Amino acid sequence: MAPAHTDGEDASHDHLQPLVQSTVRATHSLFSGTSVPTQSDALLSSQRQKIFSKYRAEYLSSRVLPRSMQPTDSPNPLLLTAPRQTKLLTQNGHAEITVCSLTNVEDEVQKVLDGLAGRQRAQAKKHKVPTRELVRMAAEATRDDSAPAGQQIVRKRTYEPVRPEWHAPWKLMRVISGHIGWVRALAVEPGNRWFASGSVDRTIKIWDLASGTLRLTLTGHVSPVRGLAVSSRHPYLFSAGEDKQVKCWDLETNKVVRQYHGHLSGIYALALHPTLDVLVTAGRDSVARVWDIRTKQQVHVLAGHRGTIASVVCQDADPQVITGSMDSTVRLWDLAAGKSMATLTHHKKAVRALALHPSDFGFASASSDSIRQWKCPRGDFVQSFNGHSSIVNTMCANNDGVMFSGGDDGTMRFWDWRSAHCFQKTQTVVQPGSLDSEAGVFCSTFDRTGFRLITGEADKSIKIWKEDEEATEESHPVDFRPSLGRRRY
Repeated sequence: MAPAHTDGEDASHDHLQPLVQSTVRATHSLFSGTSVPTQSDALLSSQRQKIFSKYRAEYLSSRVLPRSMQPTDSPNPLLLTAPRQTKLLTQNGHAEITVCSLTNVEDEVQKVLDGLAGRQRAQAKKHKVPTRELVRMAAEATRDDSAPAGQQIVRKRTYEPVRPEWHAPWKLMRVISGHIGWVRALAVEPGNRWFASGSVDRTIKIWDLASGTLRLTLTGHVSPVRGLAVSSRHPYLFSAGEDKQVKCWDLETNKVVRQYHGHLSGIYALALHPTLDVLVTAGRDSVARVWDIRTKQQVHVLAGHRGTIASVVCQDADPQVITGSMDSTVRLWDLAAGKSMATLTHHKKAVRALALHPSDFGFASASSDSIRQWKCPRGDFVQSFNGHSSIVNTMCANNDGVMFSGGDDGTMRFWDWRSAHCFQKTQTVVQPGSLDSEAGVFCSTFDRTGFRLITGEADKSIKIWKEDEEATEESHPVDFRPSLGRRRY
């Protein structure tokens, strides 16, 4: 049996009623932006209150028409011009016009809620789509494709790891000795008959690719040679060194025919444009300089990095120049304007190596924390290659989807480009008589076929690697162990 209420309890409740009303009134004025009386039915549901406040804050002021659009005799007080409405508010008081407007707003909000509820019920009965599918459809419907990458608010789909393709393991084929210093640069001739190597011993040597025999030695630099490139359109070989010199060698006379002056410090990287007569060099002066091959003129000075530029690559489509710097950033450059298109700041350590994929419109950048893959032209992040625990000095990729990376401690990794799976981990073998600390890979390149890998190392040797022809999928299966989590930046 319910207890009977006494007169004292009723009196206490009557005393608390004004306090409750004042609390509700203060709460409504705090969250709605105006201090008007609030009725109890306006707080029945959070959805009703949300639409009610938004409708009043954003659309109520637009109901007052300008004087030029207002008819002369308007029976509706909400459609009065601004002066008339002010007069009406002055004469009749603030509460009359506000309550009238709020009453109309409440009616319209109720119509909106009824329409949404009826539409949702009808759609659910008609389609019977699962809730997860509804969420996905709503996310795709609200997605803004014009927004920049990383700013689109969409629901992330379930992570599905990409299964890697099978690749044969690589093995050592030949060791070439001849330099008396670290081998820091390599370049393969477009005809795939010979390749050039640059060393700390200040010489450039030309080697036969098939037999590995020495053909020629070019001298002229007075400091270590750090960059080499062979032109596919002219019989020229370009070299750059730490002596701030960029030289153009005529391969018909084996002499220097042009020199490009302008760098203020040592040059660490050199790249040749594939279709234009343009040469790009970069180094310790933190800028990349674009040279006209024929006139020896400096076309652009690509400034923006705050540290030494350790690597540079060129391609025939935008971004035509990509640079990696010791300031842990990668920059994509517009060659026509001479300005930076994008700056990638995902790395935490110095970016010492870049690699372009021959057929896929993308590239990879390497630092001691990780290797990251990017998609051109905007530099969208694709995935990370994790497995190195040392400084990565060099990278290269071939058309078969194999990417090679070499570390400062002699570690070698072979990756599947599409899935970022490391299918082979090996260690380079130093020459007899060398120290264990000389097991470092400084430069690498694939030949034009992609079946031979050439590496320049710290033991002053050049090593040529090839795929194991006897390996099969049964003898060397893919050790694929995907993680359940998404790859993070």
